[in-house]
Amino acid sequence: MKTCPFAAFVGIDWADEEHAVCLLLPGQDEPERTTVPQQAEEIDAWVAALRARFGKRPVAVCMEISRGPLAYALMKYVGLVLFPINPKQLAKYREAFAPSGPKDDPGDALAA
Repeated sequence: MKTCPFAAFVGIDWADEEHAVCLLLPGQDEPERTTVPQQAEEIDAWVAALRARFGKRPVAVCMEISRGPLAYALMKYVGLVLFPINPKQLAKYREAFAPSGPKDDPGDALAA
């Protein structure tokens, strides 16, 4: 049986003031949802909480952007493995599962 290389999977939907976050553990059915304010000390505290919880095991972080304040802020942390997602790809994915087209930050974080 193959083990998962990641302690957790995180999807983040970026926003100007606050980011919607979904965290899923391998084998877990329901994600844990939270928000993280777009402030350096809040992001530091969130990452510190991940490190306290998962130690040195890597955490996969998927986000809809490849650059910008959040991406640059997360690049400095050892142990976070960033997976940028093209916003158009995520929009098409969302469209497939919600044809009426509602945009939902927590839902986008889960989709990421």
